[in-house]
Amino acid sequence: MYDRIKGFRDFYPGEMTARRDTIDTLEDTAQRYGFREIGTPALERAELWTDKSGDDIVDELYSFEDQGGRHVTLTPELTPTVARMVVAKQQELSKPIKWVSTRPFWRYEQVQQGRQREFYQTNVDIFGSSDPEADAEILAWAGDALTNLGLTDEHFEFRISHRDILGGVLESYDADLEIDEAIRAVDKSDKLSTPEYHDALVEAGLTYDQAAEFDDLIAGGDLEDVAAFADSERVDDAVSNLQNVLEAAEDFGAREHCTISLETARGLDYYTGVVFECFDSTGEVSRSIFGGGRYDDLIESFGGQPTPAVGVAPGHATLSLLCQRAGVWPEEEVSTDYYVLQIGDTRPEAARISRDLRERGHVVETDVAGRSFGAQLNYADSINAETVVIAGEQDLENDEVTIKNMESGDQTQVPVEEFPGDLERPTISDFE
Repeated sequence: MYDRIKGFRDFYPGEMTARRDTIDTLEDTAQRYGFREIGTPALERAELWTDKSGDDIVDELYSFEDQGGRHVTLTPELTPTVARMVVAKQQELSKPIKWVSTRPFWRYEQVQQGRQREFYQTNVDIFGSSDPEADAEILAWAGDALTNLGLTDEHFEFRISHRDILGGVLESYDADLEIDEAIRAVDKSDKLSTPEYHDALVEAGLTYDQAAEFDDLIAGGDLEDVAAFADSERVDDAVSNLQNVLEAAEDFGAREHCTISLETARGLDYYTGVVFECFDSTGEVSRSIFGGGRYDDLIESFGGQPTPAVGVAPGHATLSLLCQRAGVWPEEEVSTDYYVLQIGDTRPEAARISRDLRERGHVVETDVAGRSFGAQLNYADSINAETVVIAGEQDLENDEVTIKNMESGDQTQVPVEEFPGDLERPTISDFE
């Protein structure tokens, strides 16, 4: 007996039915916004991550040396991959570039609620526009995707901020400060006690008094107070940009989901502007549902021309937790439109009926194991067949088949040449 590897999951048909419904909703919503699907490799050169984050990140990767002597890794996230793809064909691609992709990723990290070592995300990105409308469209897609899943404002909120607000405020302190370290401390602040948070800010270069002052200012979330405190062009520009994004989000129908939260920082260093995270409004799902933001410098850092970019990546594990908490997770069960039941030597006619129904786009099963009448009927019930078509030798001798509604138990005989006939979705009610 072989055990499943920790942090990796099996999905049986019922679970996959619910997951497929969710993925289809995310992707269909993206397609209505004009996002085009891409496919990306599971394996990349590890340098895509180590060159930006240092060799310490290797501990979080599923990395190894391949047979060609290359240091490679299973892809832990999509953004560096799509950056590489944009650089490779930058001159050929029409701007803005709008891409969507759903796929698995791998990180060697502690398994906990909403976090596995193999996990799935739907990534949605816009390259080539620095306008606030691009940020707003990402927010609008995210909002529409969640509401199309059946969620409402009572279930989720977007906490939105701007990296340059944090960076500009920190710059205003007369201190030898590691700004990126301080921003990472802000990103982790909701997981730390106040003393631990202040200690992290002090380690980044603030004094304890400055750490307390900074904490109060950012937690207050008042953009005017922040701008007045920093008194810098960088913060003024960031505040203006954030306000412009929120104004565009209002027109795009997403403003109602957004709450200004200057403690939202996003820990990855490549974020440059507006950032946001989605949270369960009740707090029952402890992790963020997903996050995103603007990363205008990444394409250039990969050797391409300066190209602004903004994106978001809902994680399916935390999204499923939110949907389950809200009571809108799809039913985890398979469904079947028709089961064509065979009794005796009736395969040719049963196969003809099955083909005709499938050509109309229906889910159809028939016996492939030579089972008895009772076993076939039990199987039809187990796959939630809506209608059973009984093709028995005696029925066919009378040029008939029997149609049975599995929910009501009602059944009737139908001339075999009339089934399915010209009907797109024939049911027992069509022949009563």
